[in-house]
Amino acid sequence: MVKRPADRRGSSSTGCLLTLLVFAAALYYGVNIGEVYWRYYQYQDEMRSQGRLAPSLSDGVIRRRLLLKADQLGLPAEAQKIHIKRTARPRQITIDAEYAEDVTLPLFQHTFHFRPRAVEGL
Repeated sequence: MVKRPADRRGSSSTGCLLTLLVFAAALYYGVNIGEVYWRYYQYQDEMRSQGRLAPSLSDGVIRRRLLLKADQLGLPAEAQKIHIKRTARPRQITIDAEYAEDVTLPLFQHTFHFRPRAVEGL
């Protein structure tokens, strides 16, 4: 015969509730902060894609496409200050930008600084 402890009558323990609260808070903060990094990686990936296509595209076309991507991602206006540089030796293109995003959450406020960059051969 199995006996249950007298002090446990099917009610949840405080430790379990505290663990769930910590997990929910970590998930909430992680999603909001992760979204900022996700946009950064998407923007950087678009820079790399345009860098690979650079031999057949003008700087104006590359800039227009990157401006459209920054707008689609909802990046700050300073992310649209794109620097495109082509060099002869070595033959390559460098595309970069710099911007900051503020994240304000309960008990947390931080400014994340990003410098997406792509260097591709021509």
